[in-house]
Amino acid sequence: MNQTTLLSKIQSKDLRIVVLGMGYVGLPLAMVFAEAGFDVTGVDPIEEKVARLNRGESYVKDVPSEQVARWVQAGTFRATADFSVIREADAVSICVPTPLRKTGDPDLSFIISATDELARYVHPGMVVVLESTTYPGTTREILLPKLEASANLKVGENFFLAFSPERVDPGREDWTTVNTPKVMGGITPACTEVASAWYGQAIQTVVPVTSAEVAEMAKLLENTFRMINIGLVNELALMCDRLGVDVWEVIEAAATKPFGFMKFTPGPGLGGHCIPIDPLYLSWKLRSLNYTAKFIELASEINTGMPRYVVGKVQDALNEHRKPLKGSRVLVLGAAYKPDIDDLRESPALDVIGLLAQKGAEVSYHDPYIPHFRHDGFTMRSVDDLMEAVHAADCVVIVTNHSDYDYAAILENARLIVDTRNALGPAGRNNPKVIRL
Repeated sequence: MNQTTLLSKIQSKDLRIVVLGMGYVGLPLAMVFAEAGFDVTGVDPIEEKVARLNRGESYVKDVPSEQVARWVQAGTFRATADFSVIREADAVSICVPTPLRKTGDPDLSFIISATDELARYVHPGMVVVLESTTYPGTTREILLPKLEASANLKVGENFFLAFSPERVDPGREDWTTVNTPKVMGGITPACTEVASAWYGQAIQTVVPVTSAEVAEMAKLLENTFRMINIGLVNELALMCDRLGVDVWEVIEAAATKPFGFMKFTPGPGLGGHCIPIDPLYLSWKLRSLNYTAKFIELASEINTGMPRYVVGKVQDALNEHRKPLKGSRVLVLGAAYKPDIDDLRESPALDVIGLLAQKGAEVSYHDPYIPHFRHDGFTMRSVDDLMEAVHAADCVVIVTNHSDYDYAAILENARLIVDTRNALGPAGRNNPKVIRL
C-alpha cells in the first residue's frame, strides 16, 4: 500500500487504529479517534485495565466512563492485551511511559518493549506515531531500525513513522486532546504528511515540523522552560526567606507587569510525569556528547531540594512552639502532585512524608482524591475525619492546595500550619500560627 492509498483511507476514515498504552495519554487519544469516527483498539498488558475498559469503565479522571461505554457499545472501541491485533491495523500510536531510573538515566524499556511487539506485526501500508516523551533521536535511532528490519520495509515509501509529543495536562478542561495543537515530525516529509493527515482528522490543529528530532526537542523545550522557571522562583523563595521578604507578595507585584514576565510560583518540589523528568532526558543525552546542560542541572538541584527545605521549615516551626519534630503529630494535606487530581506520580508529598517519618514524626495525610497509596515499601491511608486530624495535629503541612479544602476552618482549628502553596492567601499573612514558604 502506497502513500496515496493510505491517505485515501484516512480521508474516508476507513482506517483501523491501535493505541499502545491505555494510560493518561493513550486512553484520551483513543477516545478522540473514536469520536472522530475511526475504529479503535486499545492495547495494554495489564488485564485489569483491559477488563474495565471493555465494561465501559474509565480509570482516567479526564475520561468519563460514559464516554468509554458509548464507544464500546457502538463497537468502535475495544481493549485487549493481545498485541497481535496490530496485524490488522493501519495506524499505531505508541503512548507508553518513559520514566527515569534511580540513577537518573532514561528508562526506555517500555518504548523498546512496545516497539518489539509492534515489529512482530508491522506491515506495508502502516503509519506509526510515537507519543512518549524521550530524547532527540529516539524515533530514528531505536524505532526505525527495528521496524524496517522486521518486514523489509522502507520508511517514507511503504510505511510511515513520526513523533508527536503528548501534551496532556491532567485535570484541565480548557485545553484537551482535541483542541491542544499537536506537533508532528516525521522521519521523511512523506511520513509527516501521512501522520499529520491522520491526526488532523481528529485533532483541531496539527503543526508539522521538518523532522522527528525537532518534534522530540520541542517537547523537551516546553517542559525544560517550566522546570527552570520553577527552579528560579523556588530559589527566589529561599533568598526571600533569608532577606525577610514575602516571596508571594514579590511575585504578585512582578506579575502586574503586562509584558516581559510570566508568573511562576514556588512550592514543595516538582511532581507529575513531565516537568521533573523530561528535562533530564535532554541533559542525559547531552552528557553523551560531552556537554553539560547547566541550567537543567542547577534547576533540578534546587527543585529536588525543596522537600527537605519544607521539612526544615516544619522542624523550625515546631521548635518555636517548644516541640521537637521527633514524636510530633504532623498532618500532610494533599498527596497528589497538583490540585484537584488523583495523580501521585513524582509528587513532592511523597518525599515530604518520607523525610518527616525518617526524622521521627508521627505522620498522617489527607487527600480527597487519593484514599491510599503505597510507596517505597510503606502503605498509608488518608485520614477519615479531616477536621479531627487537623485539630489533633501538632503541625499541619499544606503540600497540595486542593480547592475542596475549607481553608478558613483549617486555619481556625489548626495549632500550627506550614503553608507551602500560599493556600491560605491573605489570611495566612502575618498570622502567628502560619509559616509560609
